[in-house]
Amino acid sequence: MNNYQELDPLLHSQLRLAVMSLLLSVMEAEFTYLKEKTGSTAGNLSVQIQKLKDAGYITVEKKFKDNYPLTICRITKKGITAFEQYVERLKQYIGSA
Repeated sequence: MNNYQELDPLLHSQLRLAVMSLLLSVMEAEFTYLKEKTGSTAGNLSVQIQKLKDAGYITVEKKFKDNYPLTICRITKKGITAFEQYVERLKQYIGSA
């Protein structure tokens, strides 16, 4: 009998999970902060942020600050719920071991 619920494949990526974890703790962050904290390349981080945005887990605001582009990512209620559900399901896997 299988009691394991499927893990959200979107959050099962190490980089996307790291981004969500960071945003959960700070609620919003600049792209450069996320890049620095995750150690990711700008290109890879951009792709993963877009996937999270497309899923409705985060919002992305692009603006300018002192003539420099500024990208701010914020976690959404849907993103918080998805992350919490992911953690609970992961606990089921660990607890069953």
